[in-house]
Amino acid sequence: MTATVPGVSVQPPSATVDPTFEQLATRVDEAVKALEQLEPSARVVAEELKSAVEAIHRAGLVTIVRRLRAADVTRPVLFDLVDDPVVHLLLSLHEIVRPDPMTQATRMLQTVRPQLQGHGGDVTLVRIDGGTAFVRLSGACNGCSMSSVTLRNLVEKALVDGVASISGIEVMPNEPEPTVISPESLFSSVHRGDDGWVQAASITDMPDNGLVAVRLTVPQTGREVSVLLVSQSGQLSCYVNECAHEALPLDNAVFDAENGTLTCPWHGFCYDASSGECLTAPEAQLEQLPLRVTGGQIWIRAGA
Repeated sequence: MTATVPGVSVQPPSATVDPTFEQLATRVDEAVKALEQLEPSARVVAEELKSAVEAIHRAGLVTIVRRLRAADVTRPVLFDLVDDPVVHLLLSLHEIVRPDPMTQATRMLQTVRPQLQGHGGDVTLVRIDGGTAFVRLSGACNGCSMSSVTLRNLVEKALVDGVASISGIEVMPNEPEPTVISPESLFSSVHRGDDGWVQAASITDMPDNGLVAVRLTVPQTGREVSVLLVSQSGQLSCYVNECAHEALPLDNAVFDAENGTLTCPWHGFCYDASSGECLTAPEAQLEQLPLRVTGGQIWIRAGA
């Protein structure tokens, strides 16, 4: 039997065939359209029913996630479930799975970057600490004119309005202190690309405590490799930009400078930022690459 709602045909669920993701999404879209066509009084009742059902679902899902995360034997099951697009969408709708603040802030900056670049400026997100987003402004954004003030205000509004955990911004100087790299790491090199060493970045590109992802080309083979540069208390480390869990990129990893940890944004695997040792699964390890600094330039040995 088919139930009739003004403007939409609602099909009862099948007892034998599981609906596809597209079919489920279509039903939701049609129900939302039908809800908008109801009389105001009926719409209030329908909205309350919807809110009550969603609250029950969220409470149940939170309980399930907490129980699965609590035990080592069930945690991998939770990670597998989160990879399922329908489960991930459901958890996202109920705000159980949310992107980390760095990922959210990066997305918000992408929305204003065209305006900044249109005025000859740009912005780099360095880190988020205690509700403050630390950024570096370049070009027309980095100055004292009214236009530069307007652009800085644009960045602050995007971050404060778009990321709940950010309450303000602090503009960092574009020239970091020379002590960002320890003196012992500054040694000369007679080799360049002939033994696998590749110029990756300038030390001025590195935040005081943070991450920078760089894509390199191995000189001898032409093979491309993505690496993750980690700056921690004046020390640099470099790893292949792949989580040891499922080889997913760590560009948006959560870096805790105080505890010296690096947490994968995908499934929460936690690493020692200075050694690459996995604290979640001790048998796993990030692949560390040799690093040196010469003349203010960071060199990575990405190939033999």
